[in-house]
Amino acid sequence: MCGRYSITTAPEALRRLFAVTDMLNLEPRYNMAPMQTAPVIRERDGTRHMDRLRWGLVPSWAPDESRAASLINGRSETASEKPSFRDAYAKRRCLIPADGFYEWRKVGGGKQPYRVSLEGNRPFAFAGLWERWDKGAEPVETFTLLTTDADPRIEHIHGRMPVMLSEQDEFARWLDGDAEERAALLRPYGKVDLVFTPVSNRVGNVRNDDPALIEPVAEMDAAEQDTPEPPAPRQGSLF
Repeated sequence: MCGRYSITTAPEALRRLFAVTDMLNLEPRYNMAPMQTAPVIRERDGTRHMDRLRWGLVPSWAPDESRAASLINGRSETASEKPSFRDAYAKRRCLIPADGFYEWRKVGGGKQPYRVSLEGNRPFAFAGLWERWDKGAEPVETFTLLTTDADPRIEHIHGRMPVMLSEQDEFARWLDGDAEERAALLRPYGKVDLVFTPVSNRVGNVRNDDPALIEPVAEMDAAEQDTPEPPAPRQGSLF
């Protein structure tokens, strides 16, 4: 599960990388968390637009929003089949800009957080899905990010990782490609520029959102690690 990520890249750099027509005025986020709004790139009428959507998918057919927190991630292996994701997988794919994500490794009786990123802190995108839910007083647009098996270099931290896209042609294939082209992207990252860094356990508290969260720290020993990772969302019937 990926339950925290960062997006600190300057808006102009994101506009160039993703060829976005409508660009938001973004503030750096060092600790993006579920149920918060985040920038998402979608394609409309042949052009890419950046919008703010809430993290935690609410399927269009859901009777209410109560399961959103359990749908922050979707397994890429089954997204085309599961009721919660299959319609969005076919029709409503998106790119989720990021420059790192956090995972927690069990050490002794505690957990050490790591930030996984690319060399040079370069931005990339998660492969995502979005939905529009309009059964409430106001329409709500939400998203989830897809996960896959972890790259061998980080599987000792966690057995899963988000689907990471880092090249222009990958962005285009995810948004516009046919079923075979999309499926080929749903794999561990696998490129040589993947890095992981131990970071402060302050990242486990959603109230902390500052540059110190992405700074490397010395790995703590088991006796020091008393701050757990964010709780995993409960998996409900929408899966």
